Amino acid sequence: MPILLFRIAAVLCFVAVALGAFGAHGLRSTLEARGMLDVWNKAVFYQFIHAIALLVLALHGTINRGACLLLLIGILLFSGSLYLLALIPQARDWLGPVTPLGGLCFLAGWAWLVFTPPR
Repeated sequence: MPILLFRIAAVLCFVAVALGAFGAHGLRSTLEARGMLDVWNKAVFYQFIHAIALLVLALHGTINRGACLLLLIGILLFSGSLYLLALIPQARDWLGPVTPLGGLCFLAGWAWLVFTPPR
């Protein structure tokens, strides 16, 4: 599990850098015109922070599967929904409620680590 988690975390960090650069250069005018540049940047930031947390968990071998899964789901729901919201304005009605679920997954993952001792 640590090697797989390490690789997943590394891919998520790579993708965060790529999407950050793409948002700053390739999509900047589109995102600014829609007033969504900050939303895109927030998605990248949260993806990066939580991918690094997964990387640290993998490196220290204190893998707590529940917390890792919650952080991973949080990245997919929170950052993923923000990326889509920034690109597809019509998605706001049906995708908007997904973002807070991702945030709750982040909170639950961190709480899991607080209340569960490392293995």
